Amino acid sequence: MRHRILFFAAICTAIPAAAMAAQADFPNRPIRMVIPFAPGGATDIIARVLEPRLGKRLGQQVVIDNRTGAAGNIAVEVVAQAQPDGYTLLVGNISINSINPLLFAKNMKVNALKDLTGVTKLVAIPNFILGSPKLPANTLKEALDYARARPGELNFQAPLGSYSHLDMLALLGAAGVKMVHLPSKGAGETLPAMLRGDIHITESNVASNIGAVRAGQIKAFAVTSEQRLTDLPNVPTMAEAGFPGYGSLNWNGVFAPRNTPKAVVAKLHAEIVLAMKDLEADGALTKRAIPMSLSASPAEFDAYVLSESKRWTKIIRDNNVKID
Repeated sequence: MRHRILFFAAICTAIPAAAMAAQADFPNRPIRMVIPFAPGGATDIIARVLEPRLGKRLGQQVVIDNRTGAAGNIAVEVVAQAQPDGYTLLVGNISINSINPLLFAKNMKVNALKDLTGVTKLVAIPNFILGSPKLPANTLKEALDYARARPGELNFQAPLGSYSHLDMLALLGAAGVKMVHLPSKGAGETLPAMLRGDIHITESNVASNIGAVRAGQIKAFAVTSEQRLTDLPNVPTMAEAGFPGYGSLNWNGVFAPRNTPKAVVAKLHAEIVLAMKDLEADGALTKRAIPMSLSASPAEFDAYVLSESKRWTKIIRDNNVKID
């Protein structure tokens, strides 16, 4: 009996020691970085410019894995159900990590707010409130006044349940304007429709639209950043346009499965932050009009995501937004 007790005691002692050794040795094999969207979008671009620099810092290959479908929820499931060892990460964003858990809770096997842990925010891309060149308005106030005088005749386009959809609902509610929402699959579909005049207003990120705005193809009524953009100093902020506090920043961040060891999360945070600073120094983000926005710690990022979720909860409730 005494030998059995000593044997089990040795096993119990060895398991934590082995776990600590594995954490100290992290990483010793390639890391998979799961992207919830197809190649070419803002989230994918950010992950791909980060990948080689992070791999160099960690001394291991970082493999990009695009897992599309179900509004990003498939990628969330892949990562949430992975081994919590730091070798499977998610590059998430404002919609997938702070809105989808609220709208898709009944249809998801996992919950991004409960089953993932934050590593760090990466970027926070401001958005434009854009107007069609066919719309007879040159400011946000003029556009909203024009729509208010024609209730239900004008439309805005955004993916159903996305941050741009919810932002537009909040803005229109504050302005007392009724417009028709036309769901879309993304900016690639909306821009041509706006040029034709089929879509009147939308909210979309600066990085994807700055070229069209510079060329005068579409109108930028306002930008959601706190300060005006250096490249487009004539575009006012939302506060300057008369709507302080409205509009979002399209942020991206890195997440790991819940219960990933804190030491591993801390190492990932430190190395990702340094890799992002390398990107900023190289101008890889600046030339894409993507502002870096890093979290001071994993705990700070978790708190930020939770605060975002609370903000969206109110907007969803106030506008009775549901996805079946």
